[in-house]
Amino acid sequence: MKSHEKYLQDLKQWLHDTSDSPLEEMSDFFTKRLDGYEEHMSIWEKSYQMFSEVLPSNCQKILDLGCGTGLELDKIWQKYPDTEVTGVDLCQSMLDELLKKHSDKRLATVCQDYFKYDLGCERWDAVISFESLHHFLPERKKELYRKVYNALKHGGVFLVGDYIACCDEEEELLRSVYLKRRKQFAIPDNRFVHFDIPLTLEHEKELLQNAGFSIEKVFDNPDGATIMAAGKGRT
Repeated sequence: MKSHEKYLQDLKQWLHDTSDSPLEEMSDFFTKRLDGYEEHMSIWEKSYQMFSEVLPSNCQKILDLGCGTGLELDKIWQKYPDTEVTGVDLCQSMLDELLKKHSDKRLATVCQDYFKYDLGCERWDAVISFESLHHFLPERKKELYRKVYNALKHGGVFLVGDYIACCDEEEELLRSVYLKRRKQFAIPDNRFVHFDIPLTLEHEKELLQNAGFSIEKVFDNPDGATIMAAGKGRT
C-alpha cells in the first residue's frame, strides 16, 4: 500500500498532467462507459457483499441514490429477494441495464438528479448509495443528508459506501482543483461533472451527524471503499 506522501505526489502529478482535459458531464461520462462499467466496478465486489450483510434484515423498502446498474442491489436481492427498491440515477442507459437484469424484482427507476428528487417523509427503511456522493461538494450533501434523514422511517439506516480522502490535504487539493476547473471551462453551477472531491472520514461523519444521524458502524474494506452505517432513532 502506498504511503500518503507517495499517494499525494502521484495525485498531484496526475492532476498536472490532466489540467487541460475538459470535465465530462456526469451522465455523458457513464453513458460512454456503459459497456465496460460492470467489469470496472467489480473491484468493489467485497463492498457490495458487505452492503447486503450490514443492511438490517427487516428492510422492505430501499431507496438507492446513484444506483447505476445495481451492483450492490445484485447482492442485496440475493439475500433479500422480496425487497422493494427505487433506484435514482442521472444516466438512463444505466437504469435500462438495471431493469434488464432485474425484470423479476420489485423495482422502480427514476432518471433524475437525486438532489431534486422528492424523497418523501418517513417513507424508506433504508437509503443506500455506493461510490456516488464523492462527486459533490459538502454544501450540496449537507442539504441532501437532511432530506435523507427525514425520508427514513424511525429506526431506518443510511448506508453509504464511498471514496474517502486520506487526509485534509487531499480533500483540500481536490476541492481547489475542482472549483478551478469549473471556472476554467465555464461550467454552469447546475451542471454535474465527473470529478472526485471526497471528504475525509471525519468530515463525512460530521455531515451525517449534523443531519441528525448516529454513526453506528464504519468499515474500511481492502478494496478501497469505506462503508458507513448511519442510523435514525436506532440504539
